Amino acid sequence: MADFYINIIMDDEKLKKIEAAGLADQIQEIDGKKAVQVGMNKKDKKKLCKGFPDLTFDSADACVLPEDAENTLIGIIQDMGTLDVMKVAITKLYNPLAGKSIRSVA
Repeated sequence: MADFYINIIMDDEKLKKIEAAGLADQIQEIDGKKAVQVGMNKKDKKKLCKGFPDLTFDSADACVLPEDAENTLIGIIQDMGTLDVMKVAITKLYNPLAGKSIRSVA
């Protein structure tokens, strides 16, 4: 069981992708909406919080990613056919150099 979660709230397009990946049985109801949860550990959470400073977690230790990141995550889920994707996804979602200036070496 994961320590933290990313909630992906389903719309028609996301629902089709999740179903196409064979994960329809993973869809659950969260706050009255259809969603899937992607589990992650404390290290992944720390990286996501660095990459997305405005990310907030609810009382169930779950968050919702910005739209672009969520679309990337859905694509990875669809390609891999599982919700256990954070080892791969974190490399696509977390850019440790984001927002840092490029230093020249003289």
